[in-house]
Amino acid sequence: MVWQVKRDLIGYGANPPDPQWPKDAKIAVNFVMNYEEGSEPSIMDGETQSELGLTEANGPGHGIKGRDLAAESMFEYGSRVGFWRLHRLFEERGLPMTVFGCALALERNPEAAAAIRAAGYDVCSHGWRWIKHSELTEAEEREHIRRAVESLEKTVGHRPDGWYCRYGPSLNTRRLVVEEGGFLYDSDYYGDELPIWTEVEGKKHLIVPYSLTNNDGKFTGWTGNADLWFSFIRDGFDMLYEEGLKGRPKMMSIGMHMRLVGHPARAMGVKRLLDYIGGKPGVWITRRTDIAKHWMAVHPAK
Repeated sequence: MVWQVKRDLIGYGANPPDPQWPKDAKIAVNFVMNYEEGSEPSIMDGETQSELGLTEANGPGHGIKGRDLAAESMFEYGSRVGFWRLHRLFEERGLPMTVFGCALALERNPEAAAAIRAAGYDVCSHGWRWIKHSELTEAEEREHIRRAVESLEKTVGHRPDGWYCRYGPSLNTRRLVVEEGGFLYDSDYYGDELPIWTEVEGKKHLIVPYSLTNNDGKFTGWTGNADLWFSFIRDGFDMLYEEGLKGRPKMMSIGMHMRLVGHPARAMGVKRLLDYIGGKPGVWITRRTDIAKHWMAVHPAK
């Protein structure tokens, strides 16, 4: 029998479990830095045009034939400048974060990979490359997963604890991740604010949901400045924090892209957010792998 992805429109319902976060925290906050720059679609890597996704020129290729050097340099800003700005903001405050790392991108910037390793950030594989897994054949996707694991073990010193695709998984992704083995979780799901156990071909598998709502991708849409982004994410935090104080703690994922929020004016929004959240009692700012390990220990699969 072929494994099928099933929908669940009910979830935890009106009575979600108490996550029992460490030190009785009222909310678990996980900052995610998406490291994609250097693994995106490009003519030099075999694609038909340069990638513009989540850049200042977000959208189609504007009719440029051949390499789009402007688009390439927007990605390069992320790895050359944006990474270091975000890294410093967290390092200065002694805060952890998770890196959604595209393996090829980190291969192409050994200095950044070394900084991630030294800082103790956990790494969730964002694929071998920042491409759409839904367009890969099963054999291609299996090979991408294998190559990503092998590459990240070399660049950041440990295999990735989790898996997360660009723009959502294929129908095969979760099965292939379980088949590869060694992953604590995947984050290819947006439908909850707490981890979820599922079963894949007879094996229990943990999902730690992600969010595109609490994400700097908003800068390519309606958000025009750091104050708007900060206030939007702050309001989301305040709602979840208030619910936690009332006995319903949740987790909050906050996504960042080096080529977007790594720019100075936008990075001010990150700075304000870190200081705001850091000033609240009962907040567990943590890595994604620690959320997964906590859930496994306190809420093991049944």
